[in-house]
Amino acid sequence: MIKRFFPLYKTYLFLILFVCGAFANAQNTKQKQLEAQRREFMRQINQFERLMSQGKKEQKTILSNLDNINYKISVRQNLIRITNQQANNLTREINNNQKEITNLRNRLQILKEEYAAMIVKSYKSRSEESKIMFLLSSSNFQQAYKRLQYIKQYANYQKKQSEEIKLQTLKLQELNKNLQAQKQAKQKLIESNRIAKKELDNELKEHKSLMASVSKNISKYRTQIRTNQKEVDKIDKEIEKIIRAAITASNKKAGKSSTSKTFSLTPEEKVLASNFVANKGKLPWPVNEGFIKVPFGTKPSPIDRTVKIKSNGVRIETNKGEKVRAVFKGIVLNIMAPKNGNNAILIKHGNYLTIYKNLSKIYIKKGDKVTTKQEIGEVRTNKASGEAILSFSVWKGLEKQNPAYWIKR
Repeated sequence: MIKRFFPLYKTYLFLILFVCGAFANAQNTKQKQLEAQRREFMRQINQFERLMSQGKKEQKTILSNLDNINYKISVRQNLIRITNQQANNLTREINNNQKEITNLRNRLQILKEEYAAMIVKSYKSRSEESKIMFLLSSSNFQQAYKRLQYIKQYANYQKKQSEEIKLQTLKLQELNKNLQAQKQAKQKLIESNRIAKKELDNELKEHKSLMASVSKNISKYRTQIRTNQKEVDKIDKEIEKIIRAAITASNKKAGKSSTSKTFSLTPEEKVLASNFVANKGKLPWPVNEGFIKVPFGTKPSPIDRTVKIKSNGVRIETNKGEKVRAVFKGIVLNIMAPKNGNNAILIKHGNYLTIYKNLSKIYIKKGDKVTTKQEIGEVRTNKASGEAILSFSVWKGLEKQNPAYWIKR
């Protein structure tokens, strides 16, 4: 009986511990992922506030302030959302932990009761003489052998039962310790979210105030947004013209059709393009520090949804005088230097291009070979607002790509 019972009990206990362990590991991994996201949003907010403090002397425009508060609200809402997920995840962990503690206490009670019964039984039959008489009273040798094995199994089971009680007691102590730590962590998250929500309320009030100011002269700001967009579109059309001419030239040199919309690549350029693609999602940022203020794509203006803002890349706000870096090795295809001072650099990586706009200084020239993270220029700072914004885009031939998918998160 003992021989059959203990292996079954051991197997059952192992399965319980395995399932609980696997669940705990999954929960722990999820919690680490959430914590990493929470820290990233906090970093973005701290970085944003530090960058904004650099331009306090300049009188920012209402539209610039509106962009800033919209960005901050978005990040703050993400921070609150992730913190809520963390708190909910911890609540589930705490509940599961409490259930496991209850189950463990029940199992421990049964183990102790069984062990106490064995001790009493062992005490009553503790003499060696009774054990010998038990063996000698056997009707044959086979029965005596089985009785001897029973005595050994009973002693081993008693020893294992004692060890199991010690093990389960230690586990119970550890679970109680973890439970307290989880409760403390949850309380910190709740407090953190309380502060974040208070900050968000203030930011929403500021946003409401700015929108009220804008609505008083909506036509003026609508015109201003459209004028800025026309300027952006004009530069992008010039960039597309340069790329189209480069594609035509590469195909003409290779003896192919000049109407092709893709570059004709040499073996070396094919390798370069392949390496560029292999690093998708791992490319370094074009600046050492900054945040994406305007994402890729077309979206409605925050002041008038009938007016669309189009971005063929991402606009990164950074420090004044921030150095611009090439995100991958390549060859400088062209340099644009318009009269308004919004200089741009086009770097070719096989059939891919990275484009860096709104530069005040340029350190390289057309035809130069550049390496990854090589400094190629300096971001231009807007004198009126004090903002330093780099426009960064990635093209595959004439096809625009979302840079956020290419650079490191």
